[in-house]
Amino acid sequence: MAGKIIKVSGPLVVGSGIPEIKMYDVVKVGKEKLIGEVIELHEDKFYVQVYESTTGLSVDDPIETTNEPLSVELGPGLLTTIYDGIQRPLEAIEKEVGYFIKRGVFAYPLDRNKVWNFIPTKKPKDKIKAGDILGYVQETPVIKHYILVPPYVEEAEIIEIKSGNFTIEDIICKIQTNQGKLELKMYHKWPVRKPRPCKEKLMPSEPLFTGQRVIDTFFPVGKGGTSCVPGPFGSGKTVIQHQLAKWADAEIIVYVGCGERGNEMTDVLIEFPELKDPKSGLPLMYRTVLIANTSNMPVAAREASIYTGITIAEYFRDMGYSVALMADSTSRWAEALREISGRLEEMPGEEGYPAYLPKKIAEFYERAGKVICLGSDERIGSLTVTGAVSPPGGDLSDPVVQATLKVVKVFWSLEDWLAYARHFPAINWLTSYSLYYDALEDYYKKNLAEDFVELRTQAMALLQKEAELKEIVRLVGYETLSEQDKLILEIARMLREDFLYQSAFDPIDTYCSAKKQYLMLKAIITLYRNLKNKIENQTATVEQLITPQLKEKITQLRFIPEEQIEQIKTLIEEFSK
Repeated sequence: MAGKIIKVSGPLVVGSGIPEIKMYDVVKVGKEKLIGEVIELHEDKFYVQVYESTTGLSVDDPIETTNEPLSVELGPGLLTTIYDGIQRPLEAIEKEVGYFIKRGVFAYPLDRNKVWNFIPTKKPKDKIKAGDILGYVQETPVIKHYILVPPYVEEAEIIEIKSGNFTIEDIICKIQTNQGKLELKMYHKWPVRKPRPCKEKLMPSEPLFTGQRVIDTFFPVGKGGTSCVPGPFGSGKTVIQHQLAKWADAEIIVYVGCGERGNEMTDVLIEFPELKDPKSGLPLMYRTVLIANTSNMPVAAREASIYTGITIAEYFRDMGYSVALMADSTSRWAEALREISGRLEEMPGEEGYPAYLPKKIAEFYERAGKVICLGSDERIGSLTVTGAVSPPGGDLSDPVVQATLKVVKVFWSLEDWLAYARHFPAINWLTSYSLYYDALEDYYKKNLAEDFVELRTQAMALLQKEAELKEIVRLVGYETLSEQDKLILEIARMLREDFLYQSAFDPIDTYCSAKKQYLMLKAIITLYRNLKNKIENQTATVEQLITPQLKEKITQLRFIPEEQIEQIKTLIEEFSK
């Protein structure tokens, strides 16, 4: 049944004439059938946010409803693909209409013609239920794509299951349910605003190693945890997100560029296909899904892109994979909410954002987690979410930052003054925090080293003491300090410049394994303890002990390749004498 447009206000279209329409239904607007979503109902009117430019729409143009909510297609073909905010594949659209997306263009999210070799793991007469694995296809050389029984299927029995080469539209399995027979394909749809179900949520118990020393050693995030990276313009939020996407210890990466500048997103789209996966040596895109929604794309699609990304991430989590999602940036998403809220004439909250902003942010981050997946077997999957926040002028009292900090457990505080001092990653070690550290201590002691937590605690104490001593130096001068305090300043400088500092562009320093991080930290703290004893025994001064040659040895720790980290153990023995 078709209705008609009665008002157009930017991306917001008001329609009437469809009595059966529901909230969040997807509709097709105008003669070009632009995609939109119902976001408010009022008497006989419905309000639609349109995901494309509404230029040229006029009163009395038709509106049709699909009677379905905004959904994504989940099945083989997701990996290596670059989508826009509503899961349209950009490469397929480029072949059809060129570099610029035309209004009303349609492309299937998953390739209907590609043939996949389906290998079943179930057989006829097997009992199945939601979340069970029917079989798999080798989607890329590094990832098996498990075909799952959709979450909406209750207990059933397999009547027939096929094996061989099929497209995603072919029927691969027939099942008998209480409601009758059902035919399953290799893909299914899921509404993006509805979290995918799981059996149980678990506490994160192991860290998501990122290869970045300041994060892994001092402010780790657990697998299945949440973190945010707020910071002013130019402080390196996007670079950190890129580093996490490249090096994070996750099997699947979902990167959502939400409202970012076109040049930044272009860097991602050009760079990612050329990156090599450090684990397999194959292209990183083989385990990556990219969602590109630049700042010049329609505002409504920006609001949807976050949900599209996290629904795809949840799908891979349900297979039992460890998934990391990077959202860059949630501030642009919040700005989209603010614009649409304004057009709906809702009562504005703080700084014009809608009053329900904290609820929306909490709902998004709550979809992260380490879970026991649906299904007969005890699969454990995890979804770790990292959101960049871009507060105007770097103001951390911004409503988006404050609402985010209430729900995430890791805060990486980026500072522009550190970035201007060429210290990267520009994470302030005095104001950042991680609430996962206590939960991860056992993991570090069992899997890394018994004394890792002790070394980390002492290193952080030295960095905090350095901040106090710098204030004293400003007031009364360096010469008034005791030799012990001078030593603390020197060792803290080594920690800052040779441990916390990390070059994203150096082929060796860009990634640092957990083992190497531990050995580097142990080398610096062992040196501190040894020199401290010598100073206490009054055998030498700091100036005599910390020679240019010693400083050079500490600096070179960063550039020792992973396969040669035994050299650091030799240095630790030397420093302990």
